[in-house]
Amino acid sequence: MRTSSRRSRRSRPPASPPSTTDALQEDEIDALLARLVAKDEITEQLLAYARAVDRIDVPLIRSVFHPDAIADYGAMYSGTGYGFADFIAEVHPPMQTHTHHLSNIAVTVDGDVAGSECYVIMRARTIGADGTAHETVSHGRYVDRWERRDAIWRIAHRRYLHSLDELWTASTRLFEPAGSRGPDDPAYDVFPDPPASAD
Repeated sequence: MRTSSRRSRRSRPPASPPSTTDALQEDEIDALLARLVAKDEITEQLLAYARAVDRIDVPLIRSVFHPDAIADYGAMYSGTGYGFADFIAEVHPPMQTHTHHLSNIAVTVDGDVAGSECYVIMRARTIGADGTAHETVSHGRYVDRWERRDAIWRIAHRRYLHSLDELWTASTRLFEPAGSRGPDDPAYDVFPDPPASAD
């Protein structure tokens, strides 16, 4: 019985090398992982944009756009991405506070080019001369074309599609706004510096 067992082990064929099919599967997995990483990086850029606008952080806004990017916000603004950063720096400071909420983010990637669509809800509060608080809520979508240059995804062309807006007088205010719209906001203590603008 022992001799038979040893012969059985000796007669096993050697392990076969990886097949072409296995190599193709590895390539497909690598391509899938690359697309997932690209989608995550683009999503992070979208979130950085929303944070930058709410903090009125001009360098951070610019870091999301390529220097030659087009920014088409319809009747609100039309020009370059860098110019839009300057536009935000002009129109947002008079407001008491504002927030940009992003959702329904969809991204498609093809090599070093990508496209995305995401929904945005912007809420803003302004205080009138008589102390009355006025609320503005705006709904729309960002439709963006992205390009990866020097290993960084940035917007090459943005189009904002407006859906609806609402304006009303706020009747109650339970708490005063916390944090700030500048570099002394507590969020800057936990986020690293973004990649520098590409200009």
